[in-house]
Amino acid sequence: MIVDRSPFPATHRARRIGTGLCWLAVAPAAAWAVVRLAGLDRGPLVQALAFTPYVAGGSLLALVLALALRRWRPAAVAAVAAVALLGAVAPRALPAAQPATTGPTVRLLTANLLAGGADAGTLVELVRRHRVDVLTVQEFTPAAQADLDRLGLDRLLPHRQLNAQDGTPGSGLYSRWPISDAGIRHNLGGWGFSQAYGTVSVPGAPPVRVESAHPSAPYALDQVGFWRTDLAAQPPATPHDGLRILAGDFNATLDHGPLRALVRTGYVDAADATGRGLVGTWGPYDGDLIPPVTIDHVLVDRRIAVRELTVHGLPRTDHRPVLATLRLPAG
Repeated sequence: MIVDRSPFPATHRARRIGTGLCWLAVAPAAAWAVVRLAGLDRGPLVQALAFTPYVAGGSLLALVLALALRRWRPAAVAAVAAVALLGAVAPRALPAAQPATTGPTVRLLTANLLAGGADAGTLVELVRRHRVDVLTVQEFTPAAQADLDRLGLDRLLPHRQLNAQDGTPGSGLYSRWPISDAGIRHNLGGWGFSQAYGTVSVPGAPPVRVESAHPSAPYALDQVGFWRTDLAAQPPATPHDGLRILAGDFNATLDHGPLRALVRTGYVDAADATGRGLVGTWGPYDGDLIPPVTIDHVLVDRRIAVRELTVHGLPRTDHRPVLATLRLPAG
């Protein structure tokens, strides 16, 4: 009996195993790139797409593995997926050119108060320390309103349009300057989020319509339709209308098609414009082990220049307030 002791069968098996491992590593990033670029945010994919920046980083590991094992076909697919994902994500870390505006500066802060439980003292101190001119709040309750006024917010920002409600539906708009044409928008989702809005009269600038945005959250499959409808119903920014700012908890990142569609109507995402678009605003801040994602935004009319954006801590909420320094056109 002759026994084949040739090393080639074992080598062939090892090579096949290595190739299989490469495809297993590459396939998720490739599939993710297709879903992201095609705007296929439907069903459970909506929540998953919020974590696209992490997948974009991981796509490089799959590429390195395929190159190290010299599996050229998986490497080619991995390279295309990495370029696609990083091309979608990386520009948010780079500042963009801004319009040459000559009007007044406005400092706008937005904060989700987590059913009114956020620390009111910290929020008022943020307003005082940073000389905030306009504040939008979400999940705004009567108790939160009373605490904020007791701590002096009514003196710092005396003009207001408020819809304080128990639980999470409430919304508020505060301003240093007078507010006119104010109202409340009601969204469709299961939590019934509302959005306070009004036209702020900033001295030396055209009137600015500011709205505390809070579309429905896609927390369950039966809510995804409401989420899409609420985002589609947000007021667009067009060059022939007055200046607009939407600021709040959008329950969406720039990897979600409906938010990108809203931005394309005439807005600029302030974090994206300043190279801060990958800074997390929601996630582990109240103790939950969730990777941070960016779902709180300040969307400004393209005619408004974004000078700076910073993200701050606020105890007892799972969101972080976002502060944007804006330069308006001259009035």
